[in-house]
Amino acid sequence: MSESHAARPLAVLGAGVMGCGIATLAVGFGLPVVLVDVDEDKLASAGRTIARELRLAALMGALPPGVATGGLTTSASVADVAGAELVIEAVTEDAAVKAEALASLSGIVAPDTPVVSNTSSIPIGELANSLRHPETFLGTHFMNPPYLIETVEVIRGDRTGDAALGRLESVLARLGRKPLTVGDNPGFVTSRVLHPMINDAVRVVEEGTATPETVDALFVGCLGHRTGPLRTADLIGLDNLADSLRVLHERTGDEGCKPRELLLAKVRAGDLGQKSGRGFYEYGGAKS
Repeated sequence: MSESHAARPLAVLGAGVMGCGIATLAVGFGLPVVLVDVDEDKLASAGRTIARELRLAALMGALPPGVATGGLTTSASVADVAGAELVIEAVTEDAAVKAEALASLSGIVAPDTPVVSNTSSIPIGELANSLRHPETFLGTHFMNPPYLIETVEVIRGDRTGDAALGRLESVLARLGRKPLTVGDNPGFVTSRVLHPMINDAVRVVEEGTATPETVDALFVGCLGHRTGPLRTADLIGLDNLADSLRVLHERTGDEGCKPRELLLAKVRAGDLGQKSGRGFYEYGGAKS
């Protein structure tokens, strides 16, 4: 890796839960970050959120010792990603919104700058049509929170070039992450398997077979799952889960991916999981 690459920031587009989480990881490992969002309110709270997450990550031993924190720059202008080594788009899990964001990036970054969509379900080949240089485009699926989960699902599209993949792998190595590269299909591997399973867990609760607590206790106690499917749903964000399931249902026709009404009702009520303070469980308060 050249010195010029080392000095260039990582750009993150989108200051939501995942955008802030990825920025926290990068800053915590000493990389400079430019965090961009057109929503001024999100930007105003992003610095506080990242500072809080950095403290938590340090307490949990998730950051490298003796490494100075990287600088964080927030901006409402997409033009400020122009000098980035690599850009990660982390806007909402909506294909049209992502396509618009990616198109805006495509005319700003250098032709050889990798552009990465952090997505849980939308095919990379579909989104690649929004970019001028699809050979520089690929996907990641960071798990939440990114600074605690070391493995990252990397999605290589049919048009992704070797150089872009190599650059992303280099950046992830500098962030202490382990990339596992998969092919391009709706949901890839983790979401294609996990999200329909969570949807089935919601169905079990919806039908009155068991409470969320019992469902999760069975998965933890009998199957060795770390938290259970419904606590996992709250961590993902119930709105993000519903969006991902819609993508899977629309693109695969699998009726098991059609979001359950109980899930949709919680989203309508604003009960989105940990980030709102309530989902299938109650939490101490919403994250700012």
